[in-house]
Amino acid sequence: MNKKIVLIGAGSTSFGPPMFNDIYLSDVLEGSTIVLNDINKEKLEIIYELLIAENEKHNNKFSLERTTDRSKALKGADFIINSIEVGDRMKLWRQDYEIPRKHGSTQILGECGGPGGTFHAWRIIPPIVEIVKDAEKICPNAFLINFSNPMSRVCLAIKRSVKRMKFVGLCHQIGFMIRHLPKLFNKPINELKMKAAGLNHFAFLLGLEDLSTGNDLIPFFKGNALSYFTENEERFEFSTLTFEVFKKFGYFPYVGDNHLGEYLQFGEEFTETQDMIDWINFIDKEGQFRYRRYLNKHKRLKRGKYPKKGMLSTAPSGERAVPIIEAIINDTNSYETAVNIPNNNLVDNLPQDLILECSATVNKNGVHGVKIGSLPRNIAAILRIEATIQDLCIEAVLNKSKDIAIACLAIDPNVGSFEMAENIFDEMSEIQKGFLPNFK
Repeated sequence: MNKKIVLIGAGSTSFGPPMFNDIYLSDVLEGSTIVLNDINKEKLEIIYELLIAENEKHNNKFSLERTTDRSKALKGADFIINSIEVGDRMKLWRQDYEIPRKHGSTQILGECGGPGGTFHAWRIIPPIVEIVKDAEKICPNAFLINFSNPMSRVCLAIKRSVKRMKFVGLCHQIGFMIRHLPKLFNKPINELKMKAAGLNHFAFLLGLEDLSTGNDLIPFFKGNALSYFTENEERFEFSTLTFEVFKKFGYFPYVGDNHLGEYLQFGEEFTETQDMIDWINFIDKEGQFRYRRYLNKHKRLKRGKYPKKGMLSTAPSGERAVPIIEAIINDTNSYETAVNIPNNNLVDNLPQDLILECSATVNKNGVHGVKIGSLPRNIAAILRIEATIQDLCIEAVLNKSKDIAIACLAIDPNVGSFEMAENIFDEMSEIQKGFLPNFK
């Protein structure tokens, strides 16, 4: 195989090596050219040198290149995998969380939803729009895979900024269900077929089929899920808020309390503030640990004492980028439980100009969502609120409109007033002025 795969944001120790791990495990992609691209030359060089060492251990299975020149990286690309961040991610995330709450917002996390998620989107969307516009000019037939959050908003900005690029957004939150369902049903996951729909970090399990018998397993799930997940309660996963939404709306949200609560006005009522702070701290410590680990391996490499077993795993990461690339190449018509793609008549009672998280099939022509029809009215109602906010969020950043930006903040269920929105906007604009668009 002689494909060119470009990893944008490859200098990240949480992105570059794990993605190469999955690529390395692929026999389909053997012989491909992997191009590492990042604006941080120092971190890019560290990852490149580590991966060169790994590649040599495996008989140079791939051709590896690195460059800070995006145009050079994109030339002739078949697939692009994007996972960039802007600035000091954890420092900015803490600002996203703390400043809106200081002004009275009830937001619980500030990563992808609420006013914090909105500012996250406003920082990261402009450089991603630049990337996809470059790609549309340089390699218009390439397929783009996005991992950058806030997923729904980033993908909506991509949709509105380019016309020809095929793309998909990927998130691993469905992994919770992949881990739990085999225990609940005492069946391997490859015998269970899930059907999902909603928005990223705000999606629901709508269908569940036993592939060995064709039986509908949703009735059993609805009758037993609450007791099972209560026994296996985890504060960073399925806890009080998930259970409350399941009981009140009749469908199970598979994304976990900390993400689900970002979009709901009553999120704070059923979550603990300290749990959210602990989650942000956990992510920060995990990232620092991973960076130190790779830095230590790089130092050993420079001393000629690189570990014989290397640093890559023999098990896949669980991310779906490489399986999707393989399915496109081999035209396998494979099934993906949860991807992020434009609505395009998949769900009738949500805006068509919206990025859904839904089930899909994959073949040589790309990723194709499974038709849902109409969602239950109560589920559609809460999703439409967030859809409206996302619409304004993207319009504000693409047009650099201060008026639309403040309106976007004001109508958020975790804000609810123009006075609070203006106060949040003014302070965040000042403290993050080096990263935000120049709203006018």
